Amino acid sequence: MGQKRKATAPYRGMQVVTLCISTTMVLILIGLVVLSVLTTRNLSNYVREHLTVTVMLGDSVPAKEGQQLCARLRQMPYAKDATYISKEQALREQTEAMGSDPSEFLGVNPFVATIEMHLQADYANADSLRMIAAQLMKNKRQVSEVAYQEDLTDRVNHNLHRMTLVLLVLAVLLIFVSYSLISNSVRLSIYSRRFDIHTMKLVGASWGFIRRPFLKQACGVGLMAALLACIVLGAAVLALYRYQPGVEQVVGVPVLLITAAAVLLFGLIITLFCSWIAVNKFLRMTAGELYKI
Repeated sequence: MGQKRKATAPYRGMQVVTLCISTTMVLILIGLVVLSVLTTRNLSNYVREHLTVTVMLGDSVPAKEGQQLCARLRQMPYAKDATYISKEQALREQTEAMGSDPSEFLGVNPFVATIEMHLQADYANADSLRMIAAQLMKNKRQVSEVAYQEDLTDRVNHNLHRMTLVLLVLAVLLIFVSYSLISNSVRLSIYSRRFDIHTMKLVGASWGFIRRPFLKQACGVGLMAALLACIVLGAAVLALYRYQPGVEQVVGVPVLLITAAAVLLFGLIITLFCSWIAVNKFLRMTAGELYKI
C-alpha cells in the first residue's frame, strides 16, 4: 500500500502542476480581455476629453473681458478646462510655426482672441456639442464663432463603441471557453481518484467531508494560477510603460487593480465550481458505473 501511494504521489503532483499551468494560461487570456475593455473605456474618455472646442471672440472684446468669459466657461458642468489665447499670443505661435510674421506683410494682426475648451467625456458627442455651441452663440457681442470637428467626434465615438462591443462579446465567449478548458482539466485530475471517493462513501463519509480536500486543492490551484497570471500581465504592462511613455494615462493603477481582482475572482470561482461539479458527478455514481467510464 505504501509503495502504491509513493507511485501515485508524483502522478497526482504532475496533475496539479498541469492543472495550474492550464488555468494560468486561461486566466492570462481573461486578464488581457478585462485589461483591454478597461483600457478602451479609459481611451474613449481620454480621446473625448482631448477634443478641442474653439470659441472665437469678436475683435471688439477686450482681453480682460475675454479672460472673464474664459473663467465663466471653466465653471460650466460640461467644461474640463478652458484656456484664453490672446491675439498677440496667437500671432506669436503662428509666427513660430510658419517661420514668418504675417502682420509684417498684412499690416495688421490677422488673428482673433480665442478660448480653447476641452469638454468632459460625457458631453463630447454631437448632440451636446451642438447644444453648447448654440448656447455660446447667443452671446453674439462676445462670441463670433464656435468651431469643433463634429465629424471627428462622431467617428471617434462610433469606433470606440464598436471596439467596446467587440471586446465584451469576446469576453463572454472567452468565459465559456475558459470554463470548458478548466472543467476538463479538473475532471481529469479528479477522475484518477474516483475510486478513493467511492471508498470514502463506503466507510460512511459525508459528501461534504469528501468534497472538502478537492475544494481546498481547487482553491490553492486557483490562487496560484491567478498569482502567476497577474505576474505575467504585470510584466507585460511594465514593458508597455517602458517602451510606450504616456500609456500610464490610459492604463493606470486602478485598471491594474481591477484586472488583478477580476483574474483572482475568475480563478477561484471557475476552479471551485468545476471541482464541485466533478466531485458531485463521481459521488452520484455506483461502483459499476465507475468501471465503465
